[in-house]
Amino acid sequence: MNVLATILPALDELPAFAPGDRVHVLNRAPIGHYRVPIYLRGHVGTVMKVIEPSMVDNEEEGYGRNAGGKRHYYRVALPLPKLWPKYEGEPSDELHVEIFETWLERA
Repeated sequence: MNVLATILPALDELPAFAPGDRVHVLNRAPIGHYRVPIYLRGHVGTVMKVIEPSMVDNEEEGYGRNAGGKRHYYRVALPLPKLWPKYEGEPSDELHVEIFETWLERA
């Protein structure tokens, strides 16, 4: 019997989003350590890829508050003309960036 095939992921270790999902980058301002640039907050993008494997929540880990729980990073495409209204490139140009699951919600 394959032991690895019987391992079940813990709560929140399955991806919350899938490629093609529209997501909203949360607009919050935590004190201290965070990893989402201010200019991305509040914008809507599309999940391009789920980054595997899931990872420890680096913001919680930085404060010693993580008991080993894991979540996913997602490669999210954000339209450049929405990020920078004076953008002069192609209307279809996108910024692709990896964002941790705790910073995303369904759009």
